[in-house]
Formats: sequence, structure tokens, C-alpha cells
Amino acid sequence: MVILYILLAVLILMFMIMIHELGHYLAGKILKFKIEEFSIGMGPAIFSKKMKSGEIFSLRWIPLGGYCAFKGEDEEEEDEEGKVVEGTFNSYACWKRIIVLIAGALFNFVSGIIFVFVLLLSVGSGIVKINDVVATNENKNLLFKNDIILEVDGVEPTFLNGGIVGLMADKDVGEEIVLTINRDGEIVDVVVKKYQQYQLDEEGNEVLDDDGNPIVIGKVLGIQTEYVKLRFGEAILKCVPYTFKMAWECLVILGQLVTGQIGLESVGGPITTVQTIVTTTQASMKNLLLLFPLLAVNLAVFNILPIPALDGARVVFVLIEWIFKKPVPRDIEAKIHSVGLMVLFGLVIVIDLLHLFLF
Repeated sequence: MVILYILLAVLILMFMIMIHELGHYLAGKILKFKIEEFSIGMGPAIFSKKMKSGEIFSLRWIPLGGYCAFKGEDEEEEDEEGKVVEGTFNSYACWKRIIVLIAGALFNFVSGIIFVFVLLLSVGSGIVKINDVVATNENKNLLFKNDIILEVDGVEPTFLNGGIVGLMADKDVGEEIVLTINRDGEIVDVVVKKYQQYQLDEEGNEVLDDDGNPIVIGKVLGIQTEYVKLRFGEAILKCVPYTFKMAWECLVILGQLVTGQIGLESVGGPITTVQTIVTTTQASMKNLLLLFPLLAVNLAVFNILPIPALDGARVVFVLIEWIFKKPVPRDIEAKIHSVGLMVLFGLVIVIDLLHLFLF
């Protein structure tokens, strides 16, 4: 069964890569670029077919990436007069090349919006409704079935901030928590407090430890909740800002990683990503609806960063050429991207090994 989940995770990862490369491909086709190969995966080809147009479509063994290869993209092709050969990637106008380069990330981001829309319709945004109140609940006279929790201390619960559990994680027993609630159409603020939840035996009596003290199993509000699905119109209005919030959270995490506020255990390479997908889908297939937009937006944000070998860095080089009317020597640019690619591969391998053996 685990093998099936792993296979599903790999297929999801390859699907995200395909969306990215499809963006490059379609932008290239619209702008009349000459495309040599469209490939999903790296390494030896499992399947390869050459079309009448000369384009090659490939599926390769290693699901660590993919590419849309344009004619003359990685090296300068010049004619006898020293001019860039017509039809090669660098012979096109700078603005056209920039559109093609950012199209992959743009497709990932747009797909993220679509995935978020589906998430909001089928699961919700993170806002919950109370569907049961524990009889011994110390908040039983404050919280009622069908109450919809809109805010926790003035902050709307979302999947991005951990929902009501995440927003109340640092609250201790007896500490006041202000919940903004929709109760039958009326918006009210209710002040509640967490209380100790103890382990009970089959007869409902508290289980004691070796010292005779009740065994604490959690600090709770004493409610059971379910996510509130959004209506079609609400999902349409919220899907775009929700996706931008996801993108911003990705940037915040990257910033915290660079400044040392978080460690490498908070990020992962392809193997760690596959493990996360497997674990999440085993817990609940509904979690896939959250993973899809997260993966899509993460891929969009990461690829647009100005890191050598990524689309963002290639855009920077084209902008330099556009501004100064002269490109950075192609051989120097190629070396920069090659070194960047090796560093990236080395980094993700190290991170994945750390996750496998240390974290």
C-alpha cells in the first residue's frame, strides 16, 4: 500500500513539473520560438517521440525536474558576420524571452489559484464550525453547536497559520482567548479559556500516574469542529488573495532560512517532498487538496528567484542585455548557471540526507 502512495507522490510531483514546463512551451509556441524538446523528468528516456515539426516529447526516468529546450538557448550561435543566428533563442526580442522564461512560474501560480478555488469549495479556508461540545467542558455555557469561529484574537484562522489550533498553540490553561463567532447570523465575541484534559478509563474516571496525579493528555477548549466550505461566489473572491498569501508565506520562510531564524529541517528536497506527500495522503486524501496549491505556489516562487540555473536568474541576464544593449558573454552566463545547478543539486541532496538520517 505504501508503494502506491509513493507512486502517487511521484506522479503529483511530475504533474507539477509538467504544468511548469507547459507554461514555457505554450509561451514559446505563441511567440514563434523554435522548440527542440519538451521533457518531463531527467536522465535516460523512458519514452521519446519526434513530431513532424521536429519537436521531441520525452518522459525520463528521474522525476527531479524537466525542461523545455529552445534552439540555441544554452549557447550562442553566430553566423559568418558574427550575428546571432535567426531562430535561436537569443535572436528573439528581450521582452519575448522574458515572457517565455517567466511563463513556467506563472502557470504554476495560476494552477495554484485553481487548486485553491477547489480547496475552498470542497474543504474550506480554515474557518471551522462547532459540531459538538464536550459535556464536561468548562466553556459549555459559552460555546454552542453550529457556532462558526471566524477569528481567534482578531486573526482569521487559515490553513496557512495553522487554523484555530495553530493560533491557540501558545495559549496556556486559564489564559483568555477571544473568539469572534457567527452565531445564527449574529457576530459576537466570546472570551474562553483552555482547560486540562485528563486521561479517562472505561468508566470515565481519571487515570492516575505512579505519583497519584491525573495524567494530562492536552490543553483544550472542549469542542469538536469541522471545516466550513465556501460558497461558489465566496471561493471566487477569496482564491486569488489566498494564493498570494501562500506565495508570501513561502517568501517569509525563505527569508527566515537565509537569516538563520529557522533551520534546514524546515525545508526539503524532492525525496523529502515525496515523503511529505505520502505521509499527508495516508492521513487523509483530503489533504491532497491543500498540498496541490502549496506545491504549485512553492514551485512558482522558487523558480522566479534570481538564483543561477533558475528562471529568475535567466530573466536577470536578459534584463541586463535589454538595459545595456549588450549581453553578458554567453560562456560566462553558461558557467554561472552550470555552477548554480551543481550547487542546487548538491544542496537538495544534502538536505534530503539530513532529513533521512538526522531530522
